[in-house]
Amino acid sequence: MGPKSIEIYSHVNNLFYKSNSHLNDRIRPLNFAHPMDSHASPRRRAYWLKTLHQWHWISSALCLLGMLLFAITGLTLNNASHIESKAVVTSREARLPDAVLAQLAAPAGQKKAPLPAAVAQWLDAQLDAGAAGKPAEWSAGEVYVSLPRAGGDAWLSIDRASGDVEYERTDRGWIAYLNDLHKGRNTGLAWSWFLDIFAIACLVFSLTGLVLLKMHAGNRGATWPMVGLGVVIPLVLALLFICLLYTSDAADE
Repeated sequence: MGPKSIEIYSHVNNLFYKSNSHLNDRIRPLNFAHPMDSHASPRRRAYWLKTLHQWHWISSALCLLGMLLFAITGLTLNNASHIESKAVVTSREARLPDAVLAQLAAPAGQKKAPLPAAVAQWLDAQLDAGAAGKPAEWSAGEVYVSLPRAGGDAWLSIDRASGDVEYERTDRGWIAYLNDLHKGRNTGLAWSWFLDIFAIACLVFSLTGLVLLKMHAGNRGATWPMVGLGVVIPLVLALLFICLLYTSDAADE
């Protein structure tokens, strides 16, 4: 191939590359590089930084109120002995009308079953007991219904012969209520779903934060020492103080 042919070939090749440059720009992003790859192109790095920051702030916004709640209630639970609380106990008595008492028939072959609908509706209207759908313990002379709730407790007892009703409710205050939200104690299905979704959002927040730390670690020398402290401190405390304390208690016994 002569010099002139080489010049023509080079010219045609340059024209082809320029005419298809828009395709090259579209094809390159498909060659995904790992977001933490130090050899990734600036364009790919910018893409992953933008994506991770977006997921990070969205998950942090979703977690904000929940994390504040769990941080505050973590303090109240950990220092419960230093926080004074006074339970308020409310006791009430009533008697089922004869028409309602007649429907208080024990379910055949079952020791635990909800109250009949008419009985539960009457109790809710008279005592605000919230007994509908709650399992009741049936015996020959009594029906007992346990009514646990967040931040307190309640129960009611019905004499099957006379229809006399005893109802007692205990309210331990707002701190106890928030503590039960923290523990998921007697909070119902909706709060259980919220806890699961909140946990997933926290995982997204933490993992995207970890990847962002890795991507910025080159310019921040204290990144990994701080991450290491966050891992080592609770691990050492758990091994030295909790495990050793449990071992020494077992040895004393």
